[in-house]
Amino acid sequence: MLWMKIQCLLDEQGMSVYRLSKLTGIPLNTLYSYKNQGAEPSFNNMVRIANALGVSLDTFKEANNNE
Repeated sequence: MLWMKIQCLLDEQGMSVYRLSKLTGIPLNTLYSYKNQGAEPSFNNMVRIANALGVSLDTFKEANNNE
């Protein structure tokens, strides 16, 4: 699941979902829908998340391919 990779990166960086929301401008409710309901982020939101976490979009491509 894509969120598992995001959560792993958050944990590695000691970042909360709230902080990710603030850094990306993505509403907290939207991030929780990705986390709890398995909703798929839009491309623009994935770019924002990758930038906030300092990783390449390829990081998430690999995570998605492993499902």
